[in-house]
Amino acid sequence: MPRTVLLTTALLAAVIILPSGVLAAETQPDGLHIGWATVDITPEQPVLLSGQFYARVSEGVMDPITATVLALESPRDGSRLVMVSCDLSTLWDSVRDGVRNHLRRELPELDPLAVLLFATHTHSGPVTQTTERFRQVATPKIPNRYGVDTDLLNALDPVEYVEWATARIADAVARAWRGRAPGGVAYGLGHAVVGHNRLIAKFSGQSQMYAKTGHPDFSHVEGYEDHSLHVLATYDRDRRLTGLVLNVACPSQVSEHIYQVSADFWHDTRVELRRRLGEELFVLPQTAAAGDQSPHVLVDKRAEARMERITGRSRRQQIATRIADGATAILPFIEKEIDFAPLLKHRVETLSLQRRVIPESDSVQAAAEAEKYRKRYEEMLRAVEADPKLREKPRWYRDITRTYRMTRRHERVVERFELQKTDPTAPIEVHVARLGDVAFASNPFELYLDYGVQIQSRSKAVQTFVIQLAGPASYLPTLRSVAGGGYGAVPASTEIDPEGGRRLVDWTVEAINKFWD
Repeated sequence: MPRTVLLTTALLAAVIILPSGVLAAETQPDGLHIGWATVDITPEQPVLLSGQFYARVSEGVMDPITATVLALESPRDGSRLVMVSCDLSTLWDSVRDGVRNHLRRELPELDPLAVLLFATHTHSGPVTQTTERFRQVATPKIPNRYGVDTDLLNALDPVEYVEWATARIADAVARAWRGRAPGGVAYGLGHAVVGHNRLIAKFSGQSQMYAKTGHPDFSHVEGYEDHSLHVLATYDRDRRLTGLVLNVACPSQVSEHIYQVSADFWHDTRVELRRRLGEELFVLPQTAAAGDQSPHVLVDKRAEARMERITGRSRRQQIATRIADGATAILPFIEKEIDFAPLLKHRVETLSLQRRVIPESDSVQAAAEAEKYRKRYEEMLRAVEADPKLREKPRWYRDITRTYRMTRRHERVVERFELQKTDPTAPIEVHVARLGDVAFASNPFELYLDYGVQIQSRSKAVQTFVIQLAGPASYLPTLRSVAGGGYGAVPASTEIDPEGGRRLVDWTVEAINKFWD
């Protein structure tokens, strides 16, 4: 056999035995580029904590809160997507716009609209809302969102925290973007029991959040639960694991009543995963559609409590272990199919969705409730002003701030009744993206799980990562839940009606599937 033929055969054999991912990384320099960064956004002084009607001034830090950034670029066609997960309750426009404004100045080569920010919904993160909603029709008598001057609470003003945090998040985005390098991704589906439907239906036909299931009137749990764990893993060109995107249908609110800053179960999850996979691992959490879900157990509570006792794990640690078990179980399999040159496409749009129509009767009832709470609030305020020693009691502000917030909750229904006459739709920002055979789809709501399942079921992607809380959330319930009348489905909790939810689903599915046409 001629020497040239022998040499050619040997070279072909050498190529054939190379792993497909290595071949892709070495022969496709225009493949996927990946950058990661994380930044601590734990406040350095006491702040107002978000997540409850009453004010909570932080009394220390249980564990750090962070923002984690994943930057993706396909150089061959210029497609870009940057995802930023924040340990916050809600991603208010103040955070999104603050980060983007910094990037316009500091990173002009990146379109700020390519940056998708979302929250994990920890109920122990700083308040980031800096303006009241629906103020087009009502002028507030009290400028502070809790009815008590921030100075009296000895807490950092939310505006100051937002200015500080958004600068740090923007810097992390810039670091991730500038640090991107050739890499690959793999994906898979695991399972972890994290979230539970929190609405309990009674034989009367009404639903109640966190109602006791041991009551004779307990009929059934109102809706579905999804224990899917969607995993996207990233690798460097040498096939070393660099980061994980983890998507579960549950907000991070185990420690929702504490007076300390905390990332909730995502902190425990990061600790557990890094213990198993290396301290340098990046972990980017996403909350799937979960407006009617929570990590609180309503059925088998005693059995769950016993398991926590005998395992020596807290509720948060149990969840972290389940997520880590689910992710690490599939990693050895999905890393066999690392894609170093996946198709990357991204689209961002502003949709107009129909506001939930407030009947005049609901407005009248809300006005009466608001007046009742306002009178009580004003009595409490006069008492505090007359006797400053009341402010020396621990957490003296709890009842008065809750009363004020309940006043505003009902007033907003009246404001929305007036607003719908001139502005019947609300604009929302939504993102969809394709990465290989995976799709990402965002929304700004606490979106009920059924909508997320509808999107996933109709999507042409092999796996669809639905991401809620990518904006100033209100609940978006289903017709079934509106009929039940539970907390997240009443007018005061809901800006968009279920028909708007269907429009969101239809648009999202159509936008995703166009990437596959």
